[in-house]
Amino acid sequence: MISEENLNNAKTWLTNFFDADTRKEVQKLIDLNSEELNESFYKNLEFGTGGMRGTMGVGTNRINKYTLGKNTQGLSNYLKKSFPNEELKVVIAYDCRHNSDTLAKVVADVFSANGIKVYLFSELRTTPELSFSVRHLGCQCGIVLTASHNPPEYNGYKVYWKDGGQIVPPEDHEIIKEIESLSFETINFNADENKIEYIDKEVDEAFINASVENGSFGAKGKDDFSIVFTSLHGTSITVLPEVLKRAGYNNVHIVEEQRKPDGNFPTVKSPNPEEPEALAMAMKKADELNADMVIGTDPDSDRLGIAVRDNDGKMVLLNGNQTMVLMTRFLLDKWKKTNRINGNQYIASTIVSTPMMSALAKGYQVDYKEALTGFKWIAKMIKDFPMQEFIGGGEESFGFMVGDFVRDKDAVTSSLLACEIAADAKAKGSSFYKDLLKCYEEFGLYREKLISLTKKGISGADEIKQMMIDLRENPIKVIDGSKVLYVEDYLSSIRLNLLTGDKEEIEIPSSNVLIYYTEDGTKIAARPSGTEPKIKFYFSTKGTLKNATDYTAEVKKLDKKMDRIIKELKLN
Repeated sequence: MISEENLNNAKTWLTNFFDADTRKEVQKLIDLNSEELNESFYKNLEFGTGGMRGTMGVGTNRINKYTLGKNTQGLSNYLKKSFPNEELKVVIAYDCRHNSDTLAKVVADVFSANGIKVYLFSELRTTPELSFSVRHLGCQCGIVLTASHNPPEYNGYKVYWKDGGQIVPPEDHEIIKEIESLSFETINFNADENKIEYIDKEVDEAFINASVENGSFGAKGKDDFSIVFTSLHGTSITVLPEVLKRAGYNNVHIVEEQRKPDGNFPTVKSPNPEEPEALAMAMKKADELNADMVIGTDPDSDRLGIAVRDNDGKMVLLNGNQTMVLMTRFLLDKWKKTNRINGNQYIASTIVSTPMMSALAKGYQVDYKEALTGFKWIAKMIKDFPMQEFIGGGEESFGFMVGDFVRDKDAVTSSLLACEIAADAKAKGSSFYKDLLKCYEEFGLYREKLISLTKKGISGADEIKQMMIDLRENPIKVIDGSKVLYVEDYLSSIRLNLLTGDKEEIEIPSSNVLIYYTEDGTKIAARPSGTEPKIKFYFSTKGTLKNATDYTAEVKKLDKKMDRIIKELKLN
């Protein structure tokens, strides 16, 4: 049943301001009395943890030239207010998704129509290169058109500020307020082509050089190290092979069936390296070639999936927490061996990632900083703590950042770092996998699992909302026989001790997240996704690993424990 409000919203898109194709499509939805009309017009598309993402189509709740044009008009107005005496410059990149190139040009047109200088990549480029380019080109702002690993019908719009990181408070709220104050009719689409400069190789060279410099650590054994790489039809094909080549890796085998950028992602169900199926083709090729490592990146090349050989020679996919802790451990080792750790350094992660990052920080006597989900919060730390040195950090969702030359998760440099770790380990008679087990022996065996429940549409959003309400109003007291000690509610910014009733304030920006901590070291977090119609539950358990030979048995114990908890919470 189409609501009268949604119908009236749709009719406003029938005026002559909107192009003929748009008017035709809106009229079709009205004539069909389609539920799609409700979905398209019941709200304005919102910014989430990774910018604005949504299904492409007509309507206020869809990605199209008008919603992105309105964003850009509001952003143009805000830039003029924020930098009144400066030449305004923005840089724009886009990925392989359908309409990304044309939408990027629309965004460039609106900026230029507002008198703002635009650097527009002439072809698709990675998100980390866009982040790098903001500071490299001296821009106040950057935009990338991408929906990361979402399905083919999605696209998105991520905004970066002058530091190269995604927008955070107070800029994000002020920009959104500026956008919401506008009507669609205020968008200036009349491009000033003299204000648009196309860029490519010169910026590519600068980024490649910076990536090699920050991701190389003098690893030995490169000639004897074999890599299978897949870009999953995305943007990393434009840069990662060259980065690996310049760093000395010549034994790189590309999955040819997935080389060509393609917004349909024809060979995978989902172009997400978090999903084992996405790397199946690469892992098969690795077995055929007896390769040492598989690397796979998502469409905009900010997420990295890695598969390595276990102690039995079988290729296994590591999760984001595992790659993050070993990469961080490696960086900490390098900093320690060169006497660069003096108490003024820190590593970082997010509240839903493995607690092992905190253990690493204690072991190496560096600070550990924790942020909300979303890499923009880790990038914000670099602004907030300029007197400290950022070594590296990541999040469980397959993202990592090496140093601060890029201010977002960077699968390009992180891929190189992973190769450095693995090649060096192999040359020394070890492996990436064996080094990970050594890490567990020293700092504790942590095991994590993620459950994502998809709830689409208006009813799905209401269901997710109710699930979070129920968890708040009826807090869990016991999990798998272990008492819950603390509940952290990031919406109210309160940490509650369930045993004493004492409350502490959480000094992290408010967010719709709940985290439970039990007596036996179990951690459970619940949060609605900021970019997808999902509610996510993150599980972390802790054990000990006295000897690497006990790893399989100890992991089984922790996995069984998580299975019991999932059943107890009725999430399976």
